[in-house]
Amino acid sequence: MARQPDEKVAAKFSSEDSALIRELALLLDETSLSEIEIERAGLRLRVARNISVATSVPAVAVAAPAAAVAAASAASAAATDLAKHPGVVPSPMVGTAYWAPEPGAKPFIEVGSRVTAGQTLLIIEAMKTMNQIPSPRAGTVTQILVEDGQPVEFGEPLVIIE
Repeated sequence: MARQPDEKVAAKFSSEDSALIRELALLLDETSLSEIEIERAGLRLRVARNISVATSVPAVAVAAPAAAVAAASAASAAATDLAKHPGVVPSPMVGTAYWAPEPGAKPFIEVGSRVTAGQTLLIIEAMKTMNQIPSPRAGTVTQILVEDGQPVEFGEPLVIIE
């Protein structure tokens, strides 16, 4: 039996909300992101794509693919380790990270830069809005973990400040 939508929930969605949902779904397809979450005017909306990930590797494997799988596993383990680093600055949103305010301009930070709390580290473009990402603390930038123009996910490590 199909579940009928709750009338209270259905009443909250206007035609503008439906258009926003469609726009976010298209944005998922265009950017190859797995999910987008926004909150606006008290309405929180999350659009996610069903992605099935293969959890097993075939028993018979050629040496080159095995090496690629091992390298990918090592890279994901390194990213997990960086996420636990005490100086990590995680991405507060899904979008595209940029090092500078405009193409060709001097980057906000470089490895070795001293930063103060609140100083802009980089910007993340989300839904055609440029969002400045401030430093949560003062310190020295020891690593920049994203490339200029790279798509980022929510919670993805961006910078390490020590």
